[in-house]
Amino acid sequence: MSENDKMKFDRMLAFHSAPTLLGVKCANLFAVDQNDYRLCELENYFLTKKELCGAKIRFLCRCSRRVLAFVYHEQLLSMWLSERKTAEFLSEYGYAERTTIDEKLSLLESRLSCGSFPHEIGVFLGYPINDVRGFIENRGENYIFCGFYKVYSDPEKAKRTFQKYVECRDYLCDKVSHGVSLDCAMAKFKEEKAV
Repeated sequence: MSENDKMKFDRMLAFHSAPTLLGVKCANLFAVDQNDYRLCELENYFLTKKELCGAKIRFLCRCSRRVLAFVYHEQLLSMWLSERKTAEFLSEYGYAERTTIDEKLSLLESRLSCGSFPHEIGVFLGYPINDVRGFIENRGENYIFCGFYKVYSDPEKAKRTFQKYVECRDYLCDKVSHGVSLDCAMAKFKEEKAV
């Protein structure tokens, strides 16, 4: 993988997955053009990141041209999926409560197809259960407002959450665009947060 490809992928990760990489959100999902990268190289490069601290990448739904990159913070996702309301919701969609994250992601992956997303994917991305239910019940219509997801309940809390996501993205994108490696930018963020 060339240095140029690494920088390009770092910029993509910073833009699409900053909240997850910085430990603020349990997961992000974005499309990667398979013509631009070899997926095994991306996966290996991702694993070299020392500052990920629990973040992982999994490629879902491979189409002829694109693949969905699911970047997740394993500990945060595990905690979120094990919360009672979350587990109860997922059990309605056939996810057994005692399965591992990998097993749940495998079931989710089997339900994905290019252009079609199972409704429960919002739960895996950390969206509030009431907003996921609202999306399903309203077929994506009648939302209060739309940001990182369509909001059906507690708009003030959603606005605060979206602001945190924007701050994470702006922080990482700014650092990476100024030549700071993604590893160094994440380490700097952790230092600043600890102070």
